[in-house]
Amino acid sequence: MRQAILPQGHRYHRRMATRARSEGTLQVTSDPAANRLLNTDPLALLIGMLLDQQVPLEWAFMGPANLKARLGHLGAARIAAMDPEALVAVFCAKPALHRYPAVMARRTHALCVFVTERYGGDARRLWTGVDSGAELLARLRQLPGYGEEKSRIFVAILAKRMGVAPPGWEAAAGKFADPTPRSVADIDSPESLAKVRQWKKAQKAAHKDKQDRPLNP
Repeated sequence: MRQAILPQGHRYHRRMATRARSEGTLQVTSDPAANRLLNTDPLALLIGMLLDQQVPLEWAFMGPANLKARLGHLGAARIAAMDPEALVAVFCAKPALHRYPAVMARRTHALCVFVTERYGGDARRLWTGVDSGAELLARLRQLPGYGEEKSRIFVAILAKRMGVAPPGWEAAAGKFADPTPRSVADIDSPESLAKVRQWKKAQKAAHKDKQDRPLNP
């Protein structure tokens, strides 16, 4: 993986840039096996982030492990080859994999089709060799189900938790690059998960969103 070159003495960002590794440090669920899947399987990480919508973080990021258990695999090409409605049935089987299982099943299928067609079924190729944070963000924005905020958070996850920190990743991640515990990118322990929850609660009370913008009345 390409590593960013950062100024000497910049401890926080230098640490993020030089910890490129095969296994990340994300610890968002209470299941060690589910966490390890997120930290070692790029497609699992992409799907977990995709499912992080209108459900608790743990539920969203347990989704890839639960989906793999039901399918017997987590291969982009194999999922892409499925009838979308067959995947809907897998998501909807009790207990459902999401609050909106049919919608998220179709988005997961579309994501796998995109990864298969654009990156040969290898999700890691989405960020391997990118030259800048801007390029990484642009690639993420092309993914089905990935809007601006979700894409910026994923840039921060890659830099903070996976050691993938191309030059300019901070600008691409925006607010999610700072050390404030504002997103899943800042979770590497149960304690940090609690801090993110506390921060979000405080933001809601202050009528602000995750990027410190005023919430619409």
